[in-house]
Amino acid sequence: MFRRHRQAFLDHMEDGDIALFQGASLMVRNHDVDFPFRQQSGFWYLTGLPEAEGALMLAKGIEGVAEETLFVLPRDPAKETWHGRRLGPEGAMDKLGFLNAHENDEFHDVVQAALPKAKRVWCRLGDQPELDDFLLSGLAAIRKQTRLGLTPPSTILDPGPVLDELRLFKSDDELKLMRRAAAVSAEAHMLAMSQCNPGFYEHQLEALLHFTFRNHGCNDAGWAYPSIVASGENACILHYTENNQACRDGDLVLIDAGGEFQHYAADITRCFPVNGTFSPAQRDVYQAVLDAQVAAVDAVRAGTPFHDIHGLASRKLCEGLVSMGVIKTSVEEALETGSFQKWTIHNTSHWIGLDVHDCGAYRIDGASRPLEPGMVLTVEPGLYFSPDDESIPSELRGIGVRIEDDIHVTGGTPENLTVATPKSVADVEQACAAERVAPPTLESAGI
Repeated sequence: MFRRHRQAFLDHMEDGDIALFQGASLMVRNHDVDFPFRQQSGFWYLTGLPEAEGALMLAKGIEGVAEETLFVLPRDPAKETWHGRRLGPEGAMDKLGFLNAHENDEFHDVVQAALPKAKRVWCRLGDQPELDDFLLSGLAAIRKQTRLGLTPPSTILDPGPVLDELRLFKSDDELKLMRRAAAVSAEAHMLAMSQCNPGFYEHQLEALLHFTFRNHGCNDAGWAYPSIVASGENACILHYTENNQACRDGDLVLIDAGGEFQHYAADITRCFPVNGTFSPAQRDVYQAVLDAQVAAVDAVRAGTPFHDIHGLASRKLCEGLVSMGVIKTSVEEALETGSFQKWTIHNTSHWIGLDVHDCGAYRIDGASRPLEPGMVLTVEPGLYFSPDDESIPSELRGIGVRIEDDIHVTGGTPENLTVATPKSVADVEQACAAERVAPPTLESAGI
């Protein structure tokens, strides 16, 4: 898969080009403890290297310069004893399928030798200062040797737009990984629904989610983004992550959580009643969001402009707001004035893949981009009623509902990758009442 990704990028290069990419470094969390390592997404897409301090050089049509060269940490028995095994150059060629690999301390020398032979350089300036300084100083050094016949590359190109466009369209191999991430995430949501009851804490639900992610092989910390577990009025905070409140009888819980499997993300949001049964007001809000979400998912078809999905969801949400007495005007007037946005707040969709908010342009030449097969996007309309909003019926105050699925654009009917997660009112209530196996509790004396 990674070899195909590199070849796809090479296909956008011309003879005489080199392209430079640098992976992620370890980051200190506190004192001598690092954050768990997670590879930079674009670098992972091209290499599959799970180690820090990597670099990649691609070259096309340059005599004496290998088409692909990966630079990795050297083997070091002492450091590997402390911090874990390394591939080394031989392992990178054997296990990752690279044709050429070196220790990473050779990166500067190898690139410096290739630069005078190149006509153009692909390198994303501004992201990694050390790489910027090295490249710019290398070009300056070549300019000082023009009397010796050396000629620096004449053009620096940003690889970002090409790489982003490649990543936007998922291959069959990538979709398999995303389906796995979605299946694990659905299981996590269902476990949370089945275990929640009045007095259960948000962080306990979070723990069940993360247990399920890691238990089924999700990498690194297990999650694709910090889990949102928001009970009651906390659901009106879009990126609520404190997750430290008790779930109260009569409230809803909004969970926005997804696992990351081999670096590919899932992103699911569901809402369910703490006591297992929606109140009439909760059901009305939930059904209004669900109607908008179902209609928007069905519209995810090749040729549909991306922003039309949001437009359709907004119209359906307006219809719900009118029927609940929140909006006193017509649907058309609400859409024209934008008055509904007070309760909808966010857009309906974003790309998803190696990043939960994945790369890729949403507009082409200023126009909304038509959907194409291979794209994957979320569909996540929501309604949020502040507890302090006196302009709405009192029974709606403090209710926040968002429903989100990950949708693969096909040549026909859209594929809902997260379809296994209960969504209808009846299915959610059934999932809340279901008997599902939970992790063991702590029963040691004194705990």
